[in-house]
Amino acid sequence: MITPVGLGSIVLRLDQPVGAHRLPARGEALVRFVDSATQAPFAERLAPDVLDAAERRRADRFVRPQDRGSYLVAHVTLRLLLGALLDTAPRDLVMARDACPECGGPDGRPVLVGGRAHFSLSHSRDAVFVACASTPVGVDVEALPAARVVARSEEFFHPDESAELAALPEAGRPAAFARLWARKEAHLKGTGAGLGHEGNLSYLGTGPNADSVRPHWSLTDLPAPEGYAAALALRAPSVHWL
Repeated sequence: MITPVGLGSIVLRLDQPVGAHRLPARGEALVRFVDSATQAPFAERLAPDVLDAAERRRADRFVRPQDRGSYLVAHVTLRLLLGALLDTAPRDLVMARDACPECGGPDGRPVLVGGRAHFSLSHSRDAVFVACASTPVGVDVEALPAARVVARSEEFFHPDESAELAALPEAGRPAAFARLWARKEAHLKGTGAGLGHEGNLSYLGTGPNADSVRPHWSLTDLPAPEGYAAALALRAPSVHWL
């Protein structure tokens, strides 16, 4: 069963205390949305004391201020939430990459060393989503794309999904595309496989309601700001997000 939650109830501000949180139980995920357009200055202020050296170097390589702001907001938020969940200084958390479950390469999902919690983050333009759970989790947010992007996406989608998109009125395709892409990315982030491995094999559908993708995984659409679509995948029989 999916508990309905509005966007307002999952918004996080970095200029206010994160607060205490308990580690989500199996079947639960802690989900937070942050507007990087308004919160980037606070992320900049917090970053030196929150991020590790590799993250700070990565942030310094961004050329566009919007890209840097979204990156900082996402990673600062993630470390603040995990630190609150695990009662650990955010900067002391050590993260690594799991092996890819499809090819065995070192580019699988990011993990917390010690395995005490699982996490996922996503940012698109000014929208940032972060999810934490006690089982593998994936979250994704997508801005509605331009029509030319929708037109050249067939190779990434299941044939039935491509047919559904083609059957929609042209004005409705960007929203359906973003909804589907967010579902795909959330699921594949949760499993650790990249979109190129199996994005066109699993059918998730373009309709208004997300369906469970396979045994032991649940998928749900998240409330998102106008112009975006977001989704959450969780390794559990059902999803309750906090």
